[in-house]
Amino acid sequence: MLFFAFRLYRSLAANPDSQGKNIFFSPVSVSVALAALAVGARGETHRQLFGGLAFNSTWLSQTDVDQAFQSLFEKTKKASNEVTSEGTAVFMDNLFKPQPEFLDTLKKSYFADGFNVDFTKSSESANTINKYVEEKTSGKIDKLVESLDPTTVMYLISYIYFKGKHLDVVLRQNLQTNLIYKHETLNFQRFETYRDQMFNTSVLHLPFNSSHSMLLLLPDDMAKLENAISAAHVTKWKYSVYIPKFSIKTSYSLKTVLTEMGMVDMFGDRADLSGIAEGQQLAVSEVVHQATLDVDEAGATAAAATGITITLFSYNYVPVLKFNRPFMVIITDHSSDNILFMGKITNPNI
Repeated sequence: MLFFAFRLYRSLAANPDSQGKNIFFSPVSVSVALAALAVGARGETHRQLFGGLAFNSTWLSQTDVDQAFQSLFEKTKKASNEVTSEGTAVFMDNLFKPQPEFLDTLKKSYFADGFNVDFTKSSESANTINKYVEEKTSGKIDKLVESLDPTTVMYLISYIYFKGKHLDVVLRQNLQTNLIYKHETLNFQRFETYRDQMFNTSVLHLPFNSSHSMLLLLPDDMAKLENAISAAHVTKWKYSVYIPKFSIKTSYSLKTVLTEMGMVDMFGDRADLSGIAEGQQLAVSEVVHQATLDVDEAGATAAAATGITITLFSYNYVPVLKFNRPFMVIITDHSSDNILFMGKITNPNI
């Protein structure tokens, strides 16, 4: 999923609507939702989904992918000492009859909850979905669904919630007058950091626990880092660090971005989702994603949800490192080598 994470980041960063704005999303949430959709995709639609997700269809079957995500969910649920929650859900219209095999795979491999709703009552259905997501993300994502297409027959959801506490954090009581962000800052004691000389980027590693950590990347040239981050080679360094206390929330419609990444057919009359239900021409009408990130004296809390609407197609010296210009943030899970959340903070006041 790492290749997909960086590819999706670059696509979002290149989008005109993202210029000068914060970028933050969960690669895991998006990829889980699309992989679950692929369970019911066939033919070229399935090939495009696998290609967009960077799954090598020559070596990987849908069953292989399903088993990999099942292992990921099982590992998350067993790690009771970690404040992390991941899962999926599928909301189906009362009159819609999906393939039993499709639902069985979603429940077994993607730990999906299943619900029946009346999508003709669009407002009521949207509220039901939003309440579910709000509960699963501890109130962080409270309105994933703004409105629903009246021809909706299924709504597929992937969510993730993470709350990590820093191992050694002291909240500064004074304001840093030299920071461009005019609010409280956090003074972190010396942590493991790196300096990437090739890309002139300082990388701060903030561990939350044995398996999760946050990386903050402070580049001299953001564009250069964004274009080469997947090939970063870093060396160890130590700093005294000052980080702005911030809270951000982002919201995206991913239809255009995913189309540009090669996942085209699922949105139109060429969609083949016959693995979900036979005898009906289904297509994806929208893919939405929301994410939040809060960094304070206790640590970091992040949440994200992705919704897919399926419709009937009609050295001794220690330098000071201050995050007083745009920086990147990545929250990682070492146990699975996954990027849970990723983004760029341009203005933490938003």
